Amino acid sequence: MSEVVMRGIRKSFGEIETLHGIDLDIRDGEFVVFVGPSGCGKSTLLRTIAGLEDISAGDLMIKGKRCNDVPPSQRGVAMVFQSYALYPHMTVAENMAFGLKLAGVGKAEIKQAVDRAAKILQIEPLLERKPKALSGGQRQRVAIGRAIVRKPEVFLFDEPLSNLDAALRVQMRIEITKLHRELNTTMIYVTHDQVEAMTLADRIVVLNAGNVEQVGSPLALYHHPRNLFVAGFIGSPKMNFIEGRLLSATDQLATVQLADGSQVGAAVDARDGQVGARVTLGIRPEHGCFGGEGNTISGQLIAVEHLGEATVLYLQVAGAAEHLVVRADADHAAKAGETITVQLPANRCYLFNEAGAAFARHTAA
Repeated sequence: MSEVVMRGIRKSFGEIETLHGIDLDIRDGEFVVFVGPSGCGKSTLLRTIAGLEDISAGDLMIKGKRCNDVPPSQRGVAMVFQSYALYPHMTVAENMAFGLKLAGVGKAEIKQAVDRAAKILQIEPLLERKPKALSGGQRQRVAIGRAIVRKPEVFLFDEPLSNLDAALRVQMRIEITKLHRELNTTMIYVTHDQVEAMTLADRIVVLNAGNVEQVGSPLALYHHPRNLFVAGFIGSPKMNFIEGRLLSATDQLATVQLADGSQVGAAVDARDGQVGARVTLGIRPEHGCFGGEGNTISGQLIAVEHLGEATVLYLQVAGAAEHLVVRADADHAAKAGETITVQLPANRCYLFNEAGAAFARHTAA
């Protein structure tokens, strides 16, 4: 069983602590994605699992064995980096086989392992080529193949798709998902791209400034973010936030007064909130709509983006720190400069207290 268990993991560089006591359980065969902004500690955490960074405090367990002081080569992990790190003078087959050759594995076993990995990744016709003759996507497949031949207990991916163009990233996401299904091996994947996290993960670990903000399935984090940070990070375009004051609250509905004097209801239990306190109303761009009754907000349309399958509208609204973003139908006819009114369904609204913690929602999802 290839579980990875972390208890109180801390990492310091001199006097600067970058990981502040990480507790995390990754189950056997699970695909877990570490996500967060640059500098949040996700790559550092991955490197401590790989053994490329020493652990300052805490315990790392892989397959039930404490691995803090175990050399990287003996941890049963294989890592795929952002840079392909292929030897330019070697063929694809030689690159994939190099680690096994250094480990003294026999030629027949090496060939069998390389052929198996090449078949899984559909790069069999490329085995005799050198890296300069490969596309970016093909090079990344070779880097993944180099990890597969080692038959690791745990795969570690450190932003492996960052150097690829948008179309190739989509294709490689599908390939990595297929790879996980075929190998049924524990995989830990680091990215700053929340779309990658949402599409790949069984569970997402959201990191911020060396702390775990929330752990859960992609849809759990999307529908029930624990705080403002997670709410603003998960979802694309990101959630809209509008400042207001709490007027009243029951276990079913909170009423918020916005900066323009309008009142909006949110289907949350905000009884723990203090009447008159500052709160933040949240609404995802895809949940704003037109033509309904109830909660509404108006603003001047600043810009319109026609994406083909949808139209994204940017409104200037009183009390919003940034433009209010609404994802509308593809044929929406609004034009920049107009004042338009958007409905905010109460059961689609989020509400956060002054400290940024979310009130429990009564969601339609």
